[in-house]
Amino acid sequence: MLYKRYLIGLLGIYAVMALSACNKYLDIAPKGFTTLTTVTNYDQWLNDANKLGASATTELNQLGDNVDNVNIILPATSSSNLVYLWAAQFTTDVKISPVFWGAHYANINSYNTVLEGVDKATDGTEAMKRSLKAEALLGRAFEYFYLINLYGKPYDAATAATDLGVPFVTSNDVSQKVPPRSTVKEVYDRMIADINAALPDLPKDNSKNRMRGSVQAAYSVLARIYLTMRNYTEASKNAQLALQTAVPNTLTMIDYRIAIPVSIVSLSIRPDAIYARRLLGYEIPELAFMKTFDSKDLRLKVFYSGARTTRGTFTYGTLFTGNSGLSNTNTGTSLQEMKLIIAEAAARAGDVNTALGHLNDIRMMRFNTADYQPLQSTDKDQILAWVFRERSFELPYAGLRWFDMRRLDKENRMPVVNRYNAQNSVIATLPQQAAAYTLQIPNAVLLFNPEMPQN
Repeated sequence: MLYKRYLIGLLGIYAVMALSACNKYLDIAPKGFTTLTTVTNYDQWLNDANKLGASATTELNQLGDNVDNVNIILPATSSSNLVYLWAAQFTTDVKISPVFWGAHYANINSYNTVLEGVDKATDGTEAMKRSLKAEALLGRAFEYFYLINLYGKPYDAATAATDLGVPFVTSNDVSQKVPPRSTVKEVYDRMIADINAALPDLPKDNSKNRMRGSVQAAYSVLARIYLTMRNYTEASKNAQLALQTAVPNTLTMIDYRIAIPVSIVSLSIRPDAIYARRLLGYEIPELAFMKTFDSKDLRLKVFYSGARTTRGTFTYGTLFTGNSGLSNTNTGTSLQEMKLIIAEAAARAGDVNTALGHLNDIRMMRFNTADYQPLQSTDKDQILAWVFRERSFELPYAGLRWFDMRRLDKENRMPVVNRYNAQNSVIATLPQQAAAYTLQIPNAVLLFNPEMPQN
């Protein structure tokens, strides 16, 4: 197998990228490119954080109701602003890689490269090859999680078998015909099946590099998948397995009451990360969201800079830098995400003690000891509201808010969301049960695949 620069035109991904292709495309390795011939080559391929270390893109946060863009210029022209306004299409230029679609399918192509080629590698044991294939199955499923939750309707057990999802591509051969759009159920079933198939061959521990796959990483991704399916029993079960299968003393919460050690700055070894993915960027929080914080909540100090009491231009930064001492937002799975999933499932089932226990485990490290008050209630609806609030505080710009909005909208728990300009005039509205909760297939994709149905 050889790296090759080629056009992924069949999927409408126009970015020219250094990816792999089979020998039938190139007989001689181009100068400056590395051939994928050994297990070590494929291991390094999966180890490339610049290529596979990111899944959620910065634009994903712009879909959420917790961001503001007070200085937006209308009519919007940039992809980021068009995403923020929930426009039908995010670019008119069909010659560039489509937002969301392009990035995820590019990563899928990289994982398919491993799945199709590693068995032919010239060194390494069969166990090593199976392990790399297992990691690729997990990584590919993780990418499809984003695609199906962007371009497929929110999961509904009653309609998922007929709701259209995305093409499930399993080959890195760009000469092959693009498969038709699978249904939402088919994509979910395939993600779950692939992760379960990967589990026996995954490494037991990824604490030396959280961006690589592991058993606990697989369970954590399954927990996230089942949560978006609103299958809260399975979501909790897999979240618990993600915590239980962690190698002892390798998974711990970061305590904001004390100075964050320099030794855990890197996301790849962050002790609360399970399956890490990086996101570098700033967001402007929506003012109403900021007002939901307790003023003594240490997350205000760790995650945000500045102060704002009106919709002016002075903003909060959401990058994990400055006082936090951490680099990059983790859009992958984490210890606190698993605890919040368990808490939500417990609250929905009326197990208030379990729900409160996990909520308070997190919150006690988010307030100075003198300021901390544990949450107490016997009202499961109030506790469930606290879970939603804590998810918004703990995972604010980790690429998850849009997915939470979609599943909560299915339960009639989402209000109408408005966007405002600097004069507080409404410039865009996302109604309840809006069609915009499912993104349209990019025009660039339909140009090369005119038979593909549009949402």
